[in-house]
Amino acid sequence: MRDHLPGVAVSGMLRPRVQLSGFSSSSTGGATPGPLSVPEKHGMDIIRDPSLNKGMATTLKERQSLGIHGLLPPNFITQDDQVERCMRHLSAKPNDLEKYIYLCSLQDRNERLFFRLLKDHLEELMPIIYTPTVGLACQKYGLLFRRPRGLFITIHDKGHIYDILKNWPVKNVKAVCFTDGERILGLGDQGCQGMGIPVGKLALYTGCAAINPQYCLPVTLDVGTNNQALLDDPMYIGLRHKRVTGAAYDEFIEEFISACKARYGSSVLMHFEDFGNQNAFRLLSKYLNNTCCFNDDIQGTASVALAGILGSLRITQNKISDHTFVFLGAGEANLGIAELICLKMEKEGVPKAEAYKKIFMMDSRGLLVTSRTNLSEHKIPFAKDMPACTSLEEVVKTVKPSALIGAAAQPKTFTKEIIEEMSRNNERPIIFALSNPTSKSECSAEEAYKWSNNKAVFASGSPFPKYEQNGVVFEPGQGNNAYIFPAVALGVMCCGSVSIPDELFLQAAEALSHLVSEKDLEVGRVYPRLSDIQATSVKIAVSVIERAYELNLATVFPKPANLEQFVLDQLYDTEYPTFIPDTYEYDISSHQ
Repeated sequence: MRDHLPGVAVSGMLRPRVQLSGFSSSSTGGATPGPLSVPEKHGMDIIRDPSLNKGMATTLKERQSLGIHGLLPPNFITQDDQVERCMRHLSAKPNDLEKYIYLCSLQDRNERLFFRLLKDHLEELMPIIYTPTVGLACQKYGLLFRRPRGLFITIHDKGHIYDILKNWPVKNVKAVCFTDGERILGLGDQGCQGMGIPVGKLALYTGCAAINPQYCLPVTLDVGTNNQALLDDPMYIGLRHKRVTGAAYDEFIEEFISACKARYGSSVLMHFEDFGNQNAFRLLSKYLNNTCCFNDDIQGTASVALAGILGSLRITQNKISDHTFVFLGAGEANLGIAELICLKMEKEGVPKAEAYKKIFMMDSRGLLVTSRTNLSEHKIPFAKDMPACTSLEEVVKTVKPSALIGAAAQPKTFTKEIIEEMSRNNERPIIFALSNPTSKSECSAEEAYKWSNNKAVFASGSPFPKYEQNGVVFEPGQGNNAYIFPAVALGVMCCGSVSIPDELFLQAAEALSHLVSEKDLEVGRVYPRLSDIQATSVKIAVSVIERAYELNLATVFPKPANLEQFVLDQLYDTEYPTFIPDTYEYDISSHQ
């Protein structure tokens, strides 16, 4: 049923009172349907507002009643026609970066069309709006910057962060994705130019899980950069000094998180993104139990990788505790994956100490062994009482793992000799090359299949094309965090979870693995198809909500009888709203 909001007479003419429907905070901090008001708009202000602009899909009566008749070309086209026009524009662009720029400009002028385009062509466009193209966009962000999207808050704004948050025009923010730009993908310190990451992540909140974009706030916390090339670049848009660290940095982060809670409510979701290793773990540990927060590089990556492993088990036909893992890289991604694997093994009844024994990890100095004195506290549980070793090939030959996982941004490190060794020791070796972007991948899909004589169960962090050999076709799965973090965010926002422990990411991984079809497995895919990701996200969100209630984390009561319908009722609709010309009302009830 549609809900018509009455118009308001102003200066002898009727102007629409515009409201957008969505979440509102309940007294318990949960997410329930409610209105999100925005100022009245008229004339050119309608066209300039990307959340209201419909372009040439605006009808004649709407153009007349809204004061925009004559401001648009006289023709009328549907949103379907607009999508087709956009795709033609994209096909004419000479490279992916130009396509990225075009999509950013589309989002700036017509939000619903942008997300409709993304929904209809997600598999094709995700590599443009996110990895791998977003990495290049971050490197060139100073030249690409056109229009503010999100907030830039600097270390010099300490004491005034709440006031800066008040400058953001939307008050009903439900999710804040923020970075300090220190570890952008596999590209390192990009400083202020890391803003492309939270912008891209939040676009996927909507594109993958249909979360209302009005509730999403991207933020860059600029504390400086240690990237000398950026400091020397006259086009650099951030602070021109080295990174601030220590107590001043921690106080800055604390004030920011406290200010977000004060401004948007204690249940606001705080999404840590692309922080350096030295900060990522300790900040997550500090805020995990008292803030609704997660770190996608640690928990999201862990969850999607575990989902792929669980999908692989449907091919290898055994349990996760039957496997031995070797990790190349011991940063936040691989440590997060390893810890979640251990949590899954514990769930299967394996003592945690025994689970740790099944995981071997290598960092930049070699295998984690007990004789090393330079191990961080997060690496110590994985250290083995064995001789030191700096060669991945030697470790593989010694340990004889059944699964090899890379997330070290060291390209071409899964060599022919290593993959052949894995294949000699295993009927179906699991090989995950998870580093982003593609140029940093440990090996390509073609190399994994060719060198293993088609035995590898392969997944990657960035997309690889289909591969065919001797009449056998493989469609490598992409272990993209987009399967996890938007769905978890949707579930958490819907049920008002007070925190997001690892148990929810384990639940999400298990749910995702169950959604891989037999047809997918037949061609080597261990993830569902991206074209179905909104339906996939809803099912994962429902599973997360169910687990949140079991763990007494949810704050929306009574618990909805039909959780799937409860989630579906809160999704953002990319179809255009309708201005009702006879009463000049804005019909939005089905466009939450």
